[in-house]
Amino acid sequence: MAVPEELAALCRREYPRLVGLLSLYSGDSVLAEELAQEALTVACRDWPKLKRIDHPSAWLHRVAINLANSHFRRRAAEKRAKDRLAARRTEESLDSDQASVMTLRRAIARLPKRQRTALVLHYYADLTFAQVAHAMDCPESTAKSLVRRAIASLTEKGGLKDLEEVRHVT
Repeated sequence: MAVPEELAALCRREYPRLVGLLSLYSGDSVLAEELAQEALTVACRDWPKLKRIDHPSAWLHRVAINLANSHFRRRAAEKRAKDRLAARRTEESLDSDQASVMTLRRAIARLPKRQRTALVLHYYADLTFAQVAHAMDCPESTAKSLVRRAIASLTEKGGLKDLEEVRHVT
C-alpha cells in the first residue's frame, strides 16, 4: 500500500521536531526516538482522521506527549533508578556548556507537567499559543499563562538566563 505524499511529508517534517521535543520532555534521546516513531505510527494509523484536522502538527505533538506520559506511568521504577544513576554523575566532569544544558534540563523536568508541556511545545516545538492550546485542549489564555509561569519559575531558580536556551536544549 502506497503512503500518501501528504502523510510522508508530515512524517519527514515532524520526526526531528518530535525527537527534539521528546528529548527535552523526557531527558532521554533514545526513548525520544522510540516515542517519536510510535507517534508517527499512530499518525499513519489515524491518517484518515488526521488529514481533516486544522493543526495536524499540534495533534501529533499531543499524541507524542501522551505516549511519553504513558511510558512514564509504566516505567516509574525504571525511571527512578535511572535518575539515581544520573545524579551520581558530577557536573564538574562536564564542560560548562554541557553543565548549563544539564542544569536547564533538570530545571525543566522539575516544572509541573502542564507548565513543562506548554513551555516545550511553545519554545522548543515552536508552536503558536493557539496551537499549544489546541494540543493541550485548553484556552489560549491558559497556554500563555502556563508558559509565563514556567518561565518565571525557571528564571527564579536560576536555570534560565535566556529563552533561546530552551529552543536549543536537546
